Amino acid sequence: MCDTCGCNVTPGNRHLVEAGGKLSHTHDGKAAVDVLHGLLSENDRQAQHNRDHLAKYGVLAVNLMSSPGAGKTALLEATIAALKDELRIAVVEGDLETENDAERIRAQGVPAIQITTGSACHLDAHMVHDALHHLDLSQIDLLFIENVGNLVCPASFDLGHHRNVVLLSTTEGDDKPAKYPVMFRAADLMLLTKSDLLPLLDDFDPEQAEQYLRQLANAAPVQQLSARRGIGLDAWFDWLRNEVAARREAARKLRPAAKVSGVLR
Repeated sequence: MCDTCGCNVTPGNRHLVEAGGKLSHTHDGKAAVDVLHGLLSENDRQAQHNRDHLAKYGVLAVNLMSSPGAGKTALLEATIAALKDELRIAVVEGDLETENDAERIRAQGVPAIQITTGSACHLDAHMVHDALHHLDLSQIDLLFIENVGNLVCPASFDLGHHRNVVLLSTTEGDDKPAKYPVMFRAADLMLLTKSDLLPLLDDFDPEQAEQYLRQLANAAPVQQLSARRGIGLDAWFDWLRNEVAARREAARKLRPAAKVSGVLR
């Protein structure tokens, strides 16, 4: 986890621990456990700020998590192509380096903000806050946050999002929920991707993958799909529509007549 891999300090929160930062000195002058706890506490505070701001505009923020190559970007491309005339979509992309995925998303005609994390193997709330500064939330219904490909650390950091969607590729093995329980326990939806390959694989049992999820006391729905082949996407689209509708209704109750700018402060 991040307490041992050293990625607690990210480009987004580094200002907190550098000279003059809020966490640059602890009460006894030592920068150890207190700093780690402080960073997580500050992350949670920033995440709540992000979530409160998103709530004002009825924006649904979905955090996509998976191992590298599970198909997050391909799923986004297929989703945008199908729903961009129905929902106003934007994407925050997280990778250690390059703008490759953001460029793929922009080619679909929607805004995409790239976050390059350097050595950090996850996004945090501070990074997402900075990205939101580049988006007009009043013009967005659905915000996807494509987290860094990693089945460990991303699950430990609240970004201010509303739903976690975890992708499990059929090429990875059906025991990943058992091996990486923190990630899959946090899932609000588990997507079994690249399902078109199932006839070619004899070591992936969708029922067993779901059983491992249930053993984590997680009742989240499980859907099989193939973004490349367009298989099983309708259930995914319906899930998104329902979540967006619920978020809009919550926003309506929060500010039934208010009109404000969508620029993040």
